[in-house]
Amino acid sequence: MSPIYPFSLFGRSLDGCMEGDAANCKKATGRRVLKMYQKVLVPLDSSELAECALPEVKKLAGGGFIGEVILLNVVEIDLMGIPTTHTRIIDINALRNAHLDKSRKYLEKIQSGLISEGIKVKNESLEGTPAQTIVNYAETNAVDLIVIATHGYTGMKKLMFGSVALRVLHDSHVPVLLIRPESCR
Repeated sequence: MSPIYPFSLFGRSLDGCMEGDAANCKKATGRRVLKMYQKVLVPLDSSELAECALPEVKKLAGGGFIGEVILLNVVEIDLMGIPTTHTRIIDINALRNAHLDKSRKYLEKIQSGLISEGIKVKNESLEGTPAQTIVNYAETNAVDLIVIATHGYTGMKKLMFGSVALRVLHDSHVPVLLIRPESCR
């Protein structure tokens, strides 16, 4: 059996099967369908805008073209704004653990929703600088695609706040699918 590669041309895959219909392509042709993306990384920052990437991931997964979705939340512990004095000692490990626990609970909620739709999902909560941690994770874990929503900043806001999504796009050797927030409103 030769495999079918689900690349599309004008809404139809190269063998004539409808895009997003991997199961029926296999039935119709008798050939197995290779998943285009074995591992898809979806970085989330607990915002509604970041979750705009999820409908696109569901579309890809629903078509049978994703093997596994990896939800990633990067916790950046910023100690700059925390006052310290001789009388007040901050337990940095407790702070770190609290942020990571909150991150895990958030991702588990998203994960359970995707699993209920039949999507194979795992989640990771890591500490670090968001853009660099996303890029490093993707490259060290053989990720095939990163699906990330932009926050839609333009002009001065974009210059002031930057964009994790654009830094990931610039620094990653893994293909990146950017989702504009307008697409999910």
